[in-house]
Amino acid sequence: MSALLFLAGCGGGPRPVVVGSKNFTEQVILGEITAQLLEHRLHQSVRRRLDLGGTLLAQEALTSGQIDVYPEYTGTALTNVLKQPALADAARTLAIVQSEYARRFQLRWLNPLGFNDSFAMVIRGADARSHMLRTITDAARCCMWRLGVGYEFLGRPDGLQSLTTAYAALRMEGSPRSMDLGLLYRALQDKQVDLVAGNTTDGLLSKLDVVVLTDDSHAFPPYEASLVAREAALKLHPQMEEALASLSGRISDATMRKLNYEVDGNHRGVAEVAAEFLKEAGL
Repeated sequence: MSALLFLAGCGGGPRPVVVGSKNFTEQVILGEITAQLLEHRLHQSVRRRLDLGGTLLAQEALTSGQIDVYPEYTGTALTNVLKQPALADAARTLAIVQSEYARRFQLRWLNPLGFNDSFAMVIRGADARSHMLRTITDAARCCMWRLGVGYEFLGRPDGLQSLTTAYAALRMEGSPRSMDLGLLYRALQDKQVDLVAGNTTDGLLSKLDVVVLTDDSHAFPPYEASLVAREAALKLHPQMEEALASLSGRISDATMRKLNYEVDGNHRGVAEVAAEFLKEAGL
């Protein structure tokens, strides 16, 4: 009964749009940007269910109608949701995801936001310089590594499994150390680990003396960020799709790193950072 009431909304009219996100800084920022944009364009209140959890929880919330739209990544959708092998071709990955999400789930996968948030294998700058390391293959030839990762990286087929398959010669000292994503770079700086699986849009990458190793064997697929929405919600709110589409191509890698750092590094509020982005982007 409670689910039916939630879906029906109040006052007999269509319920407000519900925006969701997964449980890390970038997702929460994107969710807030989306919510504020919809409030401006639809001239109505928008509910937020941000910081939901991991990929499968967010996907379940979307397909069950608990949320109407959230940001997702093409490579994650292809491998973790659709259970298909990773592809190096970004355009092909997007095409499969758009087609299969529509066919299987009645979900609209909008055109990418403009940035690719791939896994990033990161080492200290001093280690990169002393051993002349530029690629993951260089690292595999060089040393024994203490690896630090986020919790999802361990179990995802496009995470640790993909890394060790593409770089079989990469030597690890003990088991990978899993931790909250926000602790990875502190552990790297404190020399608790030597190699971490971060993300290419992490705000700290532009602030710390670290090096992202080139994924020269293409272990990780493209992870172009996009908004994914329920077809039913788009029909219920006719202006919603046009509003969401206005974000496509508007957020570069550098912009996303800056937004992430404003929240994680400068400790600014997510709502303030989102509003500032929308104003500067003319949205």
